[in-house]
Amino acid sequence: MPRGVHGEKIVAALENEKLPETDKPKLSEALTKYDNWIKQLNETTASSLDEMIEKLVNLLNEYKLYIDVEVIFDSHNDFLYREKGQLKIDNTIMEEFLPVFIKKCLSTQNYDINNLNISSQIPTFSSMYFESSLGIMGNGGGMHIKQKAQDFSMSRPLYVKTSYSPSFDDSVTETTNLGYILAEVKTNLDKTMFQEGSATAHDVKQAVTGAKYFLLCDFLDMTPISTTTTDIDEILITRKAKRPSSNIRKSYNTYNGRQSKRTQYVQFLTDHPYSKDVLKRFFNHIISQLANETLVEDSVLNLGYF
Repeated sequence: MPRGVHGEKIVAALENEKLPETDKPKLSEALTKYDNWIKQLNETTASSLDEMIEKLVNLLNEYKLYIDVEVIFDSHNDFLYREKGQLKIDNTIMEEFLPVFIKKCLSTQNYDINNLNISSQIPTFSSMYFESSLGIMGNGGGMHIKQKAQDFSMSRPLYVKTSYSPSFDDSVTETTNLGYILAEVKTNLDKTMFQEGSATAHDVKQAVTGAKYFLLCDFLDMTPISTTTTDIDEILITRKAKRPSSNIRKSYNTYNGRQSKRTQYVQFLTDHPYSKDVLKRFFNHIISQLANETLVEDSVLNLGYF
């Protein structure tokens, strides 16, 4: 069975030439636990939306704590912890979780999702340009489509065909995906990431006017800034906490330092699990978009607003 973005990062870490030999058994164990975690998520059943969210988020918290503590934090070497940003073992867990979470939650609401792509890292439409001139026509006007992968997206496939001829002779055909719900997933949200997210949200809505863009972060690492002046629809802090201070994090760089702070670190993570309420809010944003209907004059006049 092909593995998702998080599973691939575990495999890549195992194959990394710089990985200490003593870390390989734990990563091999993590790969087995990953396969079992995905199986459990996909096989989860529930009689209601709240029950489904409860079960799925519990599985997320249990698995994430194992990766954060037993695999990375408890390593006798410093490679896995110091290279977290490059290896992306821990911060791709949410990326892989979200598509499964949304699909399973939608299944409790009886929505037909057969024509939707719900995934992480799928390329979605960004812009279109034509590489041609008055003297150089190029087939189909030289159409090219630019795409960008998002951490999470709900999209529909789009097929575009261009030609100078009404019978579409010498045409060019491209396939892309129109992203309608897009989200960027961060471990810690700082001001630079917020600004980058604002720019991405603007580009997303220039490309698809009906798109919605969200930022999901585990921890806040900045003073909150209102999103009303940006194209970000909402920022969701999935663990409802601020990032530990830099002087505390500094001690984590060595094995001895990590072990001296292990109790406090584990307590911090268990005190701030992924919030079922916040993830349900994200799901409800999606439901509100699926429920949107074309405006009808009679119904608008009956309501008195639109």
